[in-house]
Amino acid sequence: MENWSLVSICVLLGLTARWAVSLNSYSGAGKPPMFGDYEAQRHWQEVTYNLPVHEWYFNTTDNNLNYWGLDYPPLTAYHSLLCAHVAKLINPDWVELHASRGHESYGHKLFMRATVLVADLLIYIPAVVLYSFYVSEGSNKKKVCAVLCILLYPGLILIDYGHFQYNSISLGLALWGVVGLGLGWDVLGSLAFVLSLNYKQMELYHSLPFFCYLLGKCFKQGLAGRGLFLLVKIAVTVLVTFALCWLPFLSDPGQVLQVVHRLFPVGRGLFEDKVANTWCSLNVLIKIKTILSTDTQLYFSLTTTLLAILPSSIKLLMKPTLWQFKLALVNSSLAFFLFSFQVHEKSILLPALPVCLLLNDLPLPAIWFLQASTFSMLPLFLKDGLLVPCVVTSLAFLFFAVYLLSALEHCSEDKLRLGPYRRLLICIGYLFYFSITAMAGLSFMSVALAPPAQLPDLFPLLVSVFSYLHFLGLLLYFNMVQIAEPPQSVRKNQKKSN
Repeated sequence: MENWSLVSICVLLGLTARWAVSLNSYSGAGKPPMFGDYEAQRHWQEVTYNLPVHEWYFNTTDNNLNYWGLDYPPLTAYHSLLCAHVAKLINPDWVELHASRGHESYGHKLFMRATVLVADLLIYIPAVVLYSFYVSEGSNKKKVCAVLCILLYPGLILIDYGHFQYNSISLGLALWGVVGLGLGWDVLGSLAFVLSLNYKQMELYHSLPFFCYLLGKCFKQGLAGRGLFLLVKIAVTVLVTFALCWLPFLSDPGQVLQVVHRLFPVGRGLFEDKVANTWCSLNVLIKIKTILSTDTQLYFSLTTTLLAILPSSIKLLMKPTLWQFKLALVNSSLAFFLFSFQVHEKSILLPALPVCLLLNDLPLPAIWFLQASTFSMLPLFLKDGLLVPCVVTSLAFLFFAVYLLSALEHCSEDKLRLGPYRRLLICIGYLFYFSITAMAGLSFMSVALAPPAQLPDLFPLLVSVFSYLHFLGLLLYFNMVQIAEPPQSVRKNQKKSN
């Protein structure tokens, strides 16, 4: 009873941090003609409510795809339609076709914020609590601390409540998938992950670990017996779920092709803005976007992404344990972020989710990554007027995570899983302090100093490259941890949970 009281307090603190983000600051506020992501979400409600399904993804007189055309899978569209029906009941002006464009009333802001909060309460927060208490290992105190730290992660709060998106739905469904697989409910776990993939196509970042874990488990049980039966159940679940999600579009192949075309807009280029990945960082020295054709960029990024994911995926296929699965989720999603085509800075939330699942296992590296991931989006937060919420939530997360999880005390060779690389222990603590100090310094310079006239993007670029170095180093670290055999204590915990 006491534990659940503490969990309730953690949830309330997490909800308070979410609602505290200013209603006056969000993507594109008061900036016509396109406004920003807030208007995109509102516009999708307008389109899905007023137009028939077969026009949602097509350019028509009533649906200008150049003005925030729908570019997410059908489940996002259905969610927009559901929100639109509620909005229509409250105030029809909010979703009136054409006339509602750019609507920014205070009442509508409260409504939109409430839709994100409801999604958190129904999908994301229950998944966090169930994972922490029924899937992860450790004492009840550690589990409560993990719940609080995950819910206080600044990146997701600032993007969903400030910049304004519904990442908690796709990430929450993916986490339900992890919970399902962790509890041995493979069919339900597969169902949850397919739903997340049909809400946001970026969940492809997590798809290969789900596939390799389930296939490896089928191989382990034997494809001539129980393994084959499990494989058939999972395959049927995946196909039926996809078919139901896409049902309104399946009658016309042209509809399906148009939706797919909207989901993967190759024309947008290799990366957007100053994202902290390989191609943006390399572009400082070699103008990749200029010297390589779009097709060459696409094939090259696809090849490097697959090569970066391969070691982790093979290891998981050969040894499908929950520990390997969590590490593979980190390695796969981070490799996608660093090397894949058409990456946005907000995509760092995809590797951030599985890193949150490692807060109790690898506290210092996990906290370090999560802090760097929030810092990497600083230019976006400054553009949206979210500096104060960013500073407050980042400091709160850093304090609670380091203190409650005793991160700086868990720097032994065994805790960091360094194995043959134990010499790195000497500098880990110093590097962490230097990293946090440098992030603070770059944040201050981004706000207080004017860049040289000939280098207007100097500070966003420094933030991007500095963050990229963190992500690249941590990708190597998490791959090293996954490929190396875990300590005896971890193996015992795996046997107990399995």
